[in-house]
Amino acid sequence: MNKKELIDKIAAAASISKADAKKALEAATDAMKEALVAGDKVQLIGFGTFSVSERPERQGINPATKEPITIAAKKVVKFKAGAELADAIV
Repeated sequence: MNKKELIDKIAAAASISKADAKKALEAATDAMKEALVAGDKVQLIGFGTFSVSERPERQGINPATKEPITIAAKKVVKFKAGAELADAIV
């Protein structure tokens, strides 16, 4: 499902226009992004939790030259599915 299809589903489920559904989706994703950038968790009960985790610096191998390289530390977003979502998928 892409963004347009999601907007169509939101508009149909909430009986609102596609323009309003797009605004709502963008507002929600912007709010989630702001929270994650600030280091907060975003917990949606029944769906899951988004959080930021730090990945430490590590050693890797350049596949072209087979030489060792250092992969820099970075922050990554993690998602843990909630019980309700996990049960629905099984």
